[in-house]
Amino acid sequence: MTMMKIPADEAEARAIQDELRARVVLDEPGPPPGTGLVTGVDVAYDDERDVVAAAAVTLDAATLAVVGEATAVGRIAFPYVPGLLAFREIPTVLTALDSLTGDPGLIVCDGYGRAHPRRFGLASHLGVLTGLQVIGVAKNPFTFSYDEPGPLRGDSSPLVAGDGEEVGRALRTQPGVKPVFVSVGHRVDLANACAHTLLLARDYRLPESTRRADALCRRALRAAIA
Repeated sequence: MTMMKIPADEAEARAIQDELRARVVLDEPGPPPGTGLVTGVDVAYDDERDVVAAAAVTLDAATLAVVGEATAVGRIAFPYVPGLLAFREIPTVLTALDSLTGDPGLIVCDGYGRAHPRRFGLASHLGVLTGLQVIGVAKNPFTFSYDEPGPLRGDSSPLVAGDGEEVGRALRTQPGVKPVFVSVGHRVDLANACAHTLLLARDYRLPESTRRADALCRRALRAAIA
């Protein structure tokens, strides 16, 4: 089972991010889109009760049929600090991933990889800890800017940091619907990450992997606090 060190404070958390960021692999293309397995991971919180629930849902990449799922419930181990959410979420996500009976394939996080102030968001952190191929698909652009992509499904535009670095892409997954924000986590390139996202978002704005994991972790949280 993969373990995660919980930092004592914000300074230690940032030092851990800086140390692990050097281990991110950016020069692998990743699996061909529409092949193998894809696992969505997501978390839901009850801050008042200090509880976090995580879900991992594995889909057949070609059909989007669910082939496996697992949940885990834990305590929130780190306070809410923007840019340091991974330390709240990953311990329980790791437990959920470890509970899957099969190979998870490509991991899709509801969050960021390179699109992060320290270029080391949840998707990168999870990738380095597990060695798995991971991408981040977020609902909003965080602190980054972008030009509105074209109106058609598949249109995209660079997601850009203040220094001009492209940290991800704004990707239109459904015609005329707000884009999602794709970034590289670990062992997948950006073009491939966008191609996977588009295939996973066949019917809705968000990838089916994220939709399934979101629904499952909310159910697990409700059951945990009932």
